[in-house]
Amino acid sequence: MALSIYKPGQGYYTRMLTAVGVGVIVLSGVAWFWEKMTAIEAIPDDQELFYQAGMAVGVIAFFGALVFFILNKPRIADFMIATEAEMKKVNWPSKKEIIGSTWVVICGTAFMAILLFLINIGFADLFRRIGVLEG
Repeated sequence: MALSIYKPGQGYYTRMLTAVGVGVIVLSGVAWFWEKMTAIEAIPDDQELFYQAGMAVGVIAFFGALVFFILNKPRIADFMIATEAEMKKVNWPSKKEIIGSTWVVICGTAFMAILLFLINIGFADLFRRIGVLEG
C-alpha cells in the first residue's frame, strides 16, 4: 500500500518529532512567503487573499506529503527506529549531577575571565613602560 506506515508503532516519537520540526520550518517559510506575496503587483487586490491561501495550502500539502513519504521509506524509517532505540539506552545524568557540572562551568569561566583580565592589565602596563602604548 502506498499510504501505509512502514513498521507502525516503532520509532513513533522520533518520526513525530522530525515531522513537527519540518512542519515548523515549513510554516515559517509559508508565513514569510505570505508577507512577500503582498508586494506582487500582478495579483489583483481583491484576490490577494485567495492567492496567499492557495499558496499556503499548496506548500503545506506538498511538504506534508513529502515528509510522509520520506519518513516511511524503509531505510529512513529503520534509521529513525534505531535512533529511538539508542536514545532509550542513554544513561541520562541526575539533577544533582547537572547542577554540579553547571557550577563547575560557571566557576571555571569566571576564573578564566579574571585570569585573562589580569594578564591583559599586565601586558598593558608592560607596553606602557616600553613606550608602545601612551597613557
